[in-house]
Amino acid sequence: MIVEQFPDRTIQVEGKEYLYFGGTAYLGLPTHQKFQEILVQSIKKWGSFYGSSRNSNIKLSIFEQAEDFFAKQIGSEASLTASSGTLAGKLVLDYLSKSNNIFYHYPKTHPAILGNNSSPLFIKGKLHSNLLNDVKENIVITADAVLALELEPTSFSFLEKISKQKNITLLVDESHSLGIAGKEGEGVFKAISNENLVRKIMVSSLGKALGLSGGIIASDKDFIEYMKRETLFVSSSCANPGYLEAYLQSQNLIKEQHLKLNENLNFLFEDLNVKPILKFNKSYPVVYSEKEDIYNYLFNKGIIISNFKYPTYKGLMSRIVITANHTKADLEKLKNVLNEIK
Repeated sequence: MIVEQFPDRTIQVEGKEYLYFGGTAYLGLPTHQKFQEILVQSIKKWGSFYGSSRNSNIKLSIFEQAEDFFAKQIGSEASLTASSGTLAGKLVLDYLSKSNNIFYHYPKTHPAILGNNSSPLFIKGKLHSNLLNDVKENIVITADAVLALELEPTSFSFLEKISKQKNITLLVDESHSLGIAGKEGEGVFKAISNENLVRKIMVSSLGKALGLSGGIIASDKDFIEYMKRETLFVSSSCANPGYLEAYLQSQNLIKEQHLKLNENLNFLFEDLNVKPILKFNKSYPVVYSEKEDIYNYLFNKGIIISNFKYPTYKGLMSRIVITANHTKADLEKLKNVLNEIK
C-alpha cells in the first residue's frame, strides 16, 4: 500500500486511520517534534547534504565529532560513518575479502554482511567441522546481533568451541540492536569477548532506532584507518552531516525516548497472553508471528503491522513493532486484540 506521509503511531490508508505497529523507528524519533526541530537547525548549519568525498581538501568537523562520540557509546576504539548501513557492510566485506580469510556465517545473517563464498557456521546444528581442526588459519565469522524473527541478542558462546588455531575476526551487524539493546542503547558490541578474537567489527544502519540517515563501522583504530583508505569509501558520498549534528544535540531526548519505550514494553507485556503463535521478549520492542493470516486479522481490527518477504526467510515476516510514541490507549487496544486470538 502507498501512503502519503511518514507513519507514526497512526497511519492513513485510503482516507481511513489505522493504528500503526510497523517499521523500525523504535524510539519514535523521525516524527518527534523536538527531534525534527533540532534536525532543522542542524540542516541550516550543515546544509541539506554534503555530496563530497571524506578525502576532500575541505573537511567538516562534525564527522570526527560524531564518530568519536559513537565510538565512546559503542565501546570501540574508533568508528566511521557511511552513507548507509549496507555500504558500511560492503566496505568491511570487500576489505576482508582481499586477505587470506575463510568466511563463515551465522544462520540467517543479513545480506549486507554475507560474503559470496561464505560457509554456514553450523551444519545440522553443529559447528562446521573445519572450525574444530588444528589447521592454523584466519577466519571471519559474520552474524547479526539480533536476527530478524529473533528477540534476544545472538549468543556468541560458540566462539569458545572453535579451535585455538583459528584467528577469528568477528563481524556483527547491530542494525536492530543499536539504540535499544544495552542499558543505554549502546548495543551488544562491547559485551562480546573471547580470547580467540583477533578483531571484532561492528556495522549498523543508523536508520532504525536512531532515525538517522547513514550507517556506521566500529572497531579498533587500525581497522578504521584501513576503511578510510578504501577506494569505495573515498569515492562515496558522506553520511548526512545535518543528521549527525542532530544526533549529538539530541542525547537527552534519546534517553527520554528510551525510557518511554521501556515503559511501553512493560505495560504491553505485563498481561499479554503467551500463545504459540506469538513470539516476544519483554525487553525487545517486537512481537513476531508466523500465523499466516495475522496481518489480515489485525488489519480488520484497525491495526497495520509490517508484513513482507525477507530475503533470508521462506515465508512472509510479520512484525508487530512497539515504539516510544505509542500511547497507553494504543497498546491497550493491541493487547486486547492479540489476547482475543484463538
